[in-house]
Amino acid sequence: MSGSGAGGTMYGTWGLLPADTTEDVRARGAGVSPQVAVLPVGSFEQHGAYLPLATDTLVACAIAREIAAAHPVHLLPPVTVSCSHEHAAWPGTVSISSVTLHAVVRDIAASLRRSGVEALVVVNGHGGNYVLGNVVQEASARGERMALFPAAEDWEEARVRAGVATSLLTDMHAGEIETSILLHAHPEYVRPGYESADFTADDRRHLLTVGMSAYTESGVIGRPSLGSAEKGRELLASLVESFGAYLELVTSGETDSSRA
Repeated sequence: MSGSGAGGTMYGTWGLLPADTTEDVRARGAGVSPQVAVLPVGSFEQHGAYLPLATDTLVACAIAREIAAAHPVHLLPPVTVSCSHEHAAWPGTVSISSVTLHAVVRDIAASLRRSGVEALVVVNGHGGNYVLGNVVQEASARGERMALFPAAEDWEEARVRAGVATSLLTDMHAGEIETSILLHAHPEYVRPGYESADFTADDRRHLLTVGMSAYTESGVIGRPSLGSAEKGRELLASLVESFGAYLELVTSGETDSSRA
């Protein structure tokens, strides 16, 4: 799978890895100040019996790919393993520590600045990556240009626009939203079974202590049976529109320290 969008970014295998050359990046950045990079961060964790372990990475990359097609940003390859400790009970799940993820993102941002890319937007595909909020807060306090996308409000706007019936509380994992995005962006990786896998557990107050296995045997919390490719397309379209405000913010220079 390969192609290019309005932003000029080319994509390689699965649409996950940018196929740009250094000259492509140089040409795209010419006359653009400040330059903005987009970093998809996913995970490698169970998503029931019908979605792949790489689901969160596929979702983050689908969002980032659509952003790069609509805006002049430098698309980075994804971080594919992150903080999935709550899914440790299921085979195949792999995690790194929050300290490691913090260091990886901070190092990437520093490397980008050395090469002339001043701003970084982290596109997070996994809700358990809580530390990314700290990374952005700390960077902003230092006067660096960084943002975390999408926020819960962006997902809620996208959910309403796409006609997703399940609330964000109920649609916690491998549910209607994730299934819809993959049915649109990567239908070849959606296996049969999502049509009858619905399971809800809205009260998850002890999740951080006991993990996902205390709340679901299948690994699913949500209503994947309601997923559709059409909803996935509208979800992505809404998120691309929401991204415009983030792009304006990180290019305006209005960081936390500059307002202090």
